[in-house]
Amino acid sequence: MFARNKSVMVEASAALPGRAEAMEVRASHTVLGNPLALPIQGDQQQAMFGLGCFWGAERKFWQLKGVLNTAVGYTAGYTPNPNYEEVCSGKTGHNEVVRLVYDPSLITYLELLVVFWQAHNPSQGMGQGNDRGTQYRSGIYTFDDAQQHSAENSRVHYQNKLSAVGGGDITTEIKPAEVFYFAEDYHQQYLDKNPSGYCGLGGTGIEY
Repeated sequence: MFARNKSVMVEASAALPGRAEAMEVRASHTVLGNPLALPIQGDQQQAMFGLGCFWGAERKFWQLKGVLNTAVGYTAGYTPNPNYEEVCSGKTGHNEVVRLVYDPSLITYLELLVVFWQAHNPSQGMGQGNDRGTQYRSGIYTFDDAQQHSAENSRVHYQNKLSAVGGGDITTEIKPAEVFYFAEDYHQQYLDKNPSGYCGLGGTGIEY
């Protein structure tokens, strides 16, 4: 039996069935201190990005002033409540993402987008660096029309920057946010728990 190509998106009809039970979320953020499942409050807003391995992506964002909470998980796939092994099989369609809550009076969505574009190479298709597979694709998942508009405009701007120096075509998917499934507890703030662990981020070197 041939293994499937994990760099090709699985069809919905061929995706794993998953389960009805959600992943148990027990931990608070090991750096920021807030419960990971804390609801959005007041004027807070949320954002969600996929830029390769979610360990390094999460650390990149929790370090920013104005970011109040981060969590890693899975989105934009077909399988309900997937686990890490299922996502890594390429048979769920999900992307590894970081979801964050931020204070827009301290950091803007555009500032988050700038970090997103500069922290990885958005022209690598279904992978990032040595990490290959649909779960490592570049993605921006928006929560309202304003975010969608900003994300699309920023993609045009950064593509112009890349094209000016002979860079590749951006492959980032930009789409409305779907269900976010929390990843297992050991993935949350992984690089705080394991400071010398694998990061996986590598940008183009081109400033936004």
